[in-house]
Amino acid sequence: MTVSFIPAREARATDAYARALVARIKRYAWMTLGAMLVVVGVVISPLPGPGGLPVVVVGLMLILRHSFKARRQFVRFAQAHPKMAYPIRRLLRRDPEVLKIVWTQMLRVERLILRKRLRIASRIRRSLFKRRTAKR
Repeated sequence: MTVSFIPAREARATDAYARALVARIKRYAWMTLGAMLVVVGVVISPLPGPGGLPVVVVGLMLILRHSFKARRQFVRFAQAHPKMAYPIRRLLRRDPEVLKIVWTQMLRVERLILRKRLRIASRIRRSLFKRRTAKR
């Protein structure tokens, strides 16, 4: 009984070219999907509720993750407006804390729009904080 080994094929320049081409095609596909989500989000934004905004944010996140130019523009924007870019940067992390981000943004928007006596989320936050400190 003879055992023969098939030698491993040597890596060629065409293999590296093919891998780079596939990576580029994937990147463009993700960017196209992101752009389509942005368009869909803008189209459904007139409907009642916040349906369009999360879709637009997800689309922009896909574009930011896969486009070097968009990432460069975002870095410039983040340097110019750090308070506005902070939640977006937190959403772009590997394990984003979505609920914390949504809660923080809801409190900020409520503070901008509503009078003090009409702010529901801040009252809820205060009551939860009082309960937590009372338990200790």
